[in-house]
Order: sequence, then C-alpha cells, then structure tokens
Amino acid sequence: MPEHGGVIVRSEPIGNVESYALGARRLERVSIRSDDLAKRILRLTTSAGEIGLRFAGAERLRDGDVIFADENVVVAVCVDADDVLIFRPATIAAAIGIAHALGNRHLPIQSDGDAIVVRFDPLLEALGAEHGVPVTREQRVFAQPFRHAHAPHAHE
Repeated sequence: MPEHGGVIVRSEPIGNVESYALGARRLERVSIRSDDLAKRILRLTTSAGEIGLRFAGAERLRDGDVIFADENVVVAVCVDADDVLIFRPATIAAAIGIAHALGNRHLPIQSDGDAIVVRFDPLLEALGAEHGVPVTREQRVFAQPFRHAHAPHAHE
C-alpha cells in the first residue's frame, strides 16, 4: 500500500463490509458526510493513521467500503444520515408545482420513486403546505451525494 508523508494512499476501496472477511479483526468505522461521496480526494483519520483516498475515474465511496485492513483492524467508511424532507406529490400537477418551486431555489434534490428528497430546511417544510404536497422529515443514509444540476442559465 503506497504511503506518502505518513499518509496511506488508496485509489479504490478494497472491499465492502457486506462481503469482506473480518475474521477475528476489529471493525472500525470512520464517519463521512454524504457530500464526501462526491469528492475525488479525501483524507480520513483512523486508528491505523491517516488514510488518503484519491480516485482517478468515476469510482467513488459507498457506505461500508473498506479502506484499510491489517492483521488487527478493518477500517470501513460509514455515511452519516442526512436530515431530509420527503415531498410526496399526489398528482402530476402537484409534482410540477413543487419541483418548479424547489428548482427556483437551485436546491440539489434526489428522487425516491414518486417522492422528491431535499435537505431539511424549515422554509421548505412550509413550501410543501403552500403547494398542498405532503411532506415528512426523516434521517436517511444515501448511496449518492446530493448534487446540483450545473446547467448555465440566466434570470431575467
């Protein structure tokens, strides 16, 4: 495993705890935010020392990915839960209305079936009521980070 200035450097995870053979080794989880899933370079502090991750291509971390293992410990990432609002529009018209309102705020969203998911904001909770769209607040772990749609545009 390459080391650079005392930092262990990896270009990809070495497995995932779902299928990784732990044996008698201790499992250590290091927490990351869902935003960190989009990063190409990440530095994490663990009991094994500093671990640097540098992804060259589209490879990114997932919850449970193993980033270090030796004879004593296996270190895996644990994605923190996001505080989110789940909008569940009952009609296409309601979906268009709430999606337009959220889009005007340039918010990163995720879809979950027929639901729209955004990070919690009390003003957005009120927006649901304003548009007649049921909304719930939850804590969720996501496999993908929230991302902005980067399309150039202007407001007139």
